Amino acid sequence: MTTPIIICDDSRMARNQLAKCLPKGWEVVLHFAGDGRECLQIAQAESPHLIFLDLNMPEMDGYQTLEAFHINNLEYNVIVVSGDIQPTAQKRVKSLGAIDFVKKPISPELMLQTLVSHGFYQDRPQTQTPSTTTRATPKIISTDLSDTATFLDACQEVANVAMGRAGDSLARFLDVFVELPVPKVNHIELSELIMALQFTEKESTVSAVCQGFIGPGISGEALLIFNDSSFQNIADLMKYQGEINDHVQLELLMDIANILVGACLQGISDQLDINLSQGHPVVLGQHVKVSDLLKTNKQWCKTLSIEINYSIQEKGVNCDLLLLLTEDCLDTLKQRISYII
Repeated sequence: MTTPIIICDDSRMARNQLAKCLPKGWEVVLHFAGDGRECLQIAQAESPHLIFLDLNMPEMDGYQTLEAFHINNLEYNVIVVSGDIQPTAQKRVKSLGAIDFVKKPISPELMLQTLVSHGFYQDRPQTQTPSTTTRATPKIISTDLSDTATFLDACQEVANVAMGRAGDSLARFLDVFVELPVPKVNHIELSELIMALQFTEKESTVSAVCQGFIGPGISGEALLIFNDSSFQNIADLMKYQGEINDHVQLELLMDIANILVGACLQGISDQLDINLSQGHPVVLGQHVKVSDLLKTNKQWCKTLSIEINYSIQEKGVNCDLLLLLTEDCLDTLKQRISYII
């Protein structure tokens, strides 16, 4: 008898990784969902024995999916597998009915341990050829990194895990819950980058620092663009007392940049098994328009752009982290990602 399972994640790479970590020889039928809404539809049609659920997804995220299960009186065994490893996130999903939380990327060993601990699988010696069956289309399971969409999807998943680690570091530092988005990954021109930024002209001014990074076959710049209206709120969170002048704002900006850039690059380094060295942070500008900020940096005319918007909505704190990689990094990046998938 086969066991119906749903793997819900907006990343094809993440779905494939998780599917490959299932025990060999376990007779399962896999259903893939790209967001919570699709997961809900499949669950109601297939009555799955187990659901693996991501948190950061478009359309309907993991939290909303768990809430929808509750509202519709649908009881499923849900294991959350997410890059958002903040303690608050873990507590929240369990309060919404998830039976466990596992951080990305999951390994076959951790998968086996998790399944055995919850009684979904009985560990036993391998005595037969794998009989895992998968119900999915070739497009969903494609891992051909020469395909642009697949490559960008893979980069997004790497960024998603790194983003979670950086968000967790910031959350612990400030004792807050950081809202994490779905990272935006694109081959982009400078003019398109300005338009794509989540900061808009209604944000009067921003301040920014830039930090270069380099590793074997990979180089780029990390930019932290900070909404000027957030400085007082971040100072309050850090319990700073005194006048918030330009010097103090710069110190606060550097502190946040060290946390987010350092943790994010470390997360990428760990996944790609490389060492990324960071340069000294450089101030790009204080109290300037985003468009003016980027137009002064012509070296970013063409780039692979990873944009992550971190926000602490209840505290009025908002910043954009941009990772801009040079075009000559792409072959190395594809090679490194191929080892993962």
